[in-house]
Amino acid sequence: MAQVAKRKLSGSTDGKGIKVAATSTPGTTLHTAQSGTTAGKYDEIWLWCVNSSTSAVKLTIEFGGTGSPDDQIEFTVPPEDGLYLCVPGLILQNASIVRAFAGTTNVLIVHGFVNQLTP
Repeated sequence: MAQVAKRKLSGSTDGKGIKVAATSTPGTTLHTAQSGTTAGKYDEIWLWCVNSSTSAVKLTIEFGGTGSPDDQIEFTVPPEDGLYLCVPGLILQNASIVRAFAGTTNVLIVHGFVNQLTP
């Protein structure tokens, strides 16, 4: 039977939000998935973003790689309006990395968690 453990993003300090400093690829590291390709061993990743600036800012999530457009999830985050879901439980494994970059440095903060599934 599979087991699930809720974990903080590996790029987070004490479970806090991660400020997106990068403005181009490769982005700020948010999370590195657990290693290996064993069937049933995955990280289910949930990410939300908040924009602290007074203007909308484009966020690009590099999900498991840096290739465009294959690995990119693009989202425009409205200003000063709370948390917006940008990755709804997508899965990764094999030490794949989730990164982010933004149109403006240091105004987007990404929050989230990982459900680590192991067989």
